Amino acid sequence: MSPVQPKPAASVVLVRPGSAEPVELYMIRRQEAMRFLGGFYAFPGGRVSPVDATPETVARVRGLDAETAAERLRNEEGLPSLAFWVAAIRELFEETGVLMACDAQGAPIDHRDPAVADQVERSRKALMAGEAGLTALLARAGWFYDVAPLRYLAHFITPPSSPIRFTARFFVSPLHAGQEPRLFFEETSEGFWIGAREGYRRCRAGEFAMAEPQEYALGYLAQFNSLDDLWAAHADGRHKFHGIVDRVEFYGAGYDWTQGVWTSHKPPWHP
Repeated sequence: MSPVQPKPAASVVLVRPGSAEPVELYMIRRQEAMRFLGGFYAFPGGRVSPVDATPETVARVRGLDAETAAERLRNEEGLPSLAFWVAAIRELFEETGVLMACDAQGAPIDHRDPAVADQVERSRKALMAGEAGLTALLARAGWFYDVAPLRYLAHFITPPSSPIRFTARFFVSPLHAGQEPRLFFEETSEGFWIGAREGYRRCRAGEFAMAEPQEYALGYLAQFNSLDDLWAAHADGRHKFHGIVDRVEFYGAGYDWTQGVWTSHKPPWHP
């Protein structure tokens, strides 16, 4: 039997400075009843929709041009590469209420403004009710998809043996000011911030059930001593690991993965 054709997907790893650790990230737990990885811990994300790839949608993106996006992703899925960034923003909005949007000049919308916060809330309700797509809702508000904060992290393809397969792009991003992810129960049963090192230890201890992309992301982010170091490492816009070909260890020789500490030398992004 031929393997199932993987469906394009995108996810976002939200990060912020931690109190007990340098980097915290936001995780969800998928509802137990879901067909694909039900009950697993993951990052907000999901399938790329056809509407994410329409000319109207792609034209409403700010912060990255189509040519640069195509060069970075080198995708073979037959979609405009910017569709992955769009899907990441849409799925993040659907699952957490966090909306990465900006004005025509690329300035992020101010979520601390009560009128903006009200518009965001009404837009999510309309989106989830199927009243309008996100592109149309953004257009009504005079807003655009703000992909500038998203840093390309990884590309994973579900193994051929799986009956449900995805070719998924992962991005890492900070939060816009004035926002905080919320828990919605359509697809998730938990939502929380956790230190990357603590999350990775729990994964390795078998306390968190998660797929390989999430485990790798935790291990990768656990290496950084600050968000500044993380952004410096992503200045090139390139992915940092890919499928099951690369291994996180290539990036951090001398790093104790079980304890989350450096043992022999400085990280490679330090001078």
